[in-house]
Amino acid sequence: MTATTTDDYLAAAAALDIRTDIFIDGRFVPALSGRRFPAVSPRDGSVLAEVAEGDAADIDAAVASARAAFEDGRWARRAPMDRRRTLLRLAALISDHREELALLESLDMGKPVVDALSVDLRVTIESFEYFAEAINKVYDEVAPTPHGTLATITREPAGVVGAVVPWNFPLMMASWKLAPALAAGNSVVLKPAEQSSLTALRVAELASEAGLPDGVLNVVPGFGPTAGAALGRHMDVDVIAFTGSGEVGRHFLRYAADSNMKQVSLECGGKSPHIVFADAPEVATVADAVASGIFYNQGEVCSAGSRLLVHRSRKDELLDALTEAAAQRPPGDPLDPSTQTGALVDARHLERVLAYVEIGTSEGARLVAGGQAARQETGGFYIEPTIFDGVSSSMRIAQEEIFGPVLAVLTFDDDAEAVRLANDTVFGLAAAVWSTNISTALSTARAIRAGTVWVNNYEGSDITVPVGGYGESGFGRDKSLHALDKYTQLKTTWIAF
Repeated sequence: MTATTTDDYLAAAAALDIRTDIFIDGRFVPALSGRRFPAVSPRDGSVLAEVAEGDAADIDAAVASARAAFEDGRWARRAPMDRRRTLLRLAALISDHREELALLESLDMGKPVVDALSVDLRVTIESFEYFAEAINKVYDEVAPTPHGTLATITREPAGVVGAVVPWNFPLMMASWKLAPALAAGNSVVLKPAEQSSLTALRVAELASEAGLPDGVLNVVPGFGPTAGAALGRHMDVDVIAFTGSGEVGRHFLRYAADSNMKQVSLECGGKSPHIVFADAPEVATVADAVASGIFYNQGEVCSAGSRLLVHRSRKDELLDALTEAAAQRPPGDPLDPSTQTGALVDARHLERVLAYVEIGTSEGARLVAGGQAARQETGGFYIEPTIFDGVSSSMRIAQEEIFGPVLAVLTFDDDAEAVRLANDTVFGLAAAVWSTNISTALSTARAIRAGTVWVNNYEGSDITVPVGGYGESGFGRDKSLHALDKYTQLKTTWIAF
């Protein structure tokens, strides 16, 4: 498939062979209950497929499969070079099927297909390649112990990993967990978001084709209160890795406490600020990055730059440029290669984002762009890129994660006020500092409580650097070699001779 037009993508979509059953022990099986749920496309509200609805019984079966695979060592004790080759084959198969997977991703969650191909699939492939190559290059340690002793520190796989991923970057977020967990030698049960299960099921099939042994990767689509809760509470799961809302993240902490005190890592969103100082670069550069930082992927990004903190002297020119940028990103068909803003994931989320627009207006903020549902005649779930001016830090639109293309603009008069406003949040995932003064940029970056601080750019990234947050953005890191820490245990062996 080499699609270049909307008609090409529509023809390819009609030809898709969509996997819809649960994947356990190397094969597709229906849910034990027989129940299914509709995969609704945000593009036009149509039903793409009926997906098997896993629940606690299916999670039990998947965990049992993963545990058996782990205990007999079919993957965990395989030679590192062999595991490396298998994950590299998986990366190559994903690359071979990248257009199919990008199309599935676009249809399933509403993002522009060109973004799914250029970002989601590229990063997914890089993730599997990177952690595959790390397998035989991460060494254990020998401690500096007294004469007559030898102490080794070895990194061992944790066991059975439960991975729960969100709907905004379904495959990419899955790869950030699957690749290091598998590289470390674990077995995995993946619970994709119910809004976007299709690419996870297809990749499980590709993993089997690549030579991953049966039972090492299992995928159970279903709903959070049933399948997700069962995975979180399961007594035979050793690790939970979750990305999603803070509300659900708290549930997983409780599930761990109420069961076997399994290790939990969380990435739970943010309210990330752009801090634009008086000496920031030219307005066009800043406006382009701010617009991309909040409107890309319809604002459905954990690290979206949803707060603009701008020095009063630069506010008017920047706001004018951003208003123009919003107008240039009208919602469009996700299968149109020219579309920059696709559909929100479902009707419920559209209602949530529109409710925040009403909240912002009622709080006294000034709506200067967007704020309306769009393309309603299509049956899809679209909203215009939205900007509020005159926002104060106490307003809900400045404090709560909206997870849509809604920018809140606040002003400041001095550096201290800028830092105070930036840190006036329970979140701490990311931030950006815009200044041509290196001292201002570095001192501000040091003062901000966030896992990533960009200077004169936004969303700069690479698989080699970690992602994660402070505060209620969670704990633990995805990407980079630091991700291996979540999926391994350190063992000390002390030998006297």
